[in-house]
Amino acid sequence: MSTTRPCSPGDRGPEPSGVSGVPGGGASTASAPRRDMAVPLSGAQSATASTPPEASGSSGAPGGRQVRRLTFEDQGAVVPLARDFTRQALQAWGWLPAATADRRAAAEDVLLVVSELVTNACLHAEGPDQLGIVCDNKVIRLEVTDRGAGQPTPRTPHQAGRPGGHGMFIVQRLCLDWGVVRAPGVPGKTVWAELGAPA
Repeated sequence: MSTTRPCSPGDRGPEPSGVSGVPGGGASTASAPRRDMAVPLSGAQSATASTPPEASGSSGAPGGRQVRRLTFEDQGAVVPLARDFTRQALQAWGWLPAATADRRAAAEDVLLVVSELVTNACLHAEGPDQLGIVCDNKVIRLEVTDRGAGQPTPRTPHQAGRPGGHGMFIVQRLCLDWGVVRAPGVPGKTVWAELGAPA
């Protein structure tokens, strides 16, 4: 189900410290990326050519939530970059290598949804600005922030044999929920999607 909300959803309790579903909202710092702490979406943890897109760290938020952020500033090949960054996070959190077929399928679903959200930002929103991944024991939340004004929607009716237009249909089918967050007076949006953690 697609929803547009004026603020980050609170369905699963308060957001971890430093997590914002609203693009912008903070001054960007120019310091080098740190691997020992999470960086808010408005921060400047960049994966540059000299800095591999490794995990930016996990938050110390209560409830076992883990947070990773990646900024795409001046990056090419952002879809593979996002997939590699997400794969590294899943490895750090014990999703990969998968011990069972169900766990492997759950990890593959997360990687597919990341690919679709980042691809959508490339095709329809001037490219992605940032990727955020928040994981707790039950849900993994993916957030892709861009500067586009459009509204992502699944193509209706969905035509499986027609090329293109499957991204948001795939997101809708694989995710528990997804939606769009916009901040008043700030260009762009954050498209978020939540998937269930493997049993």
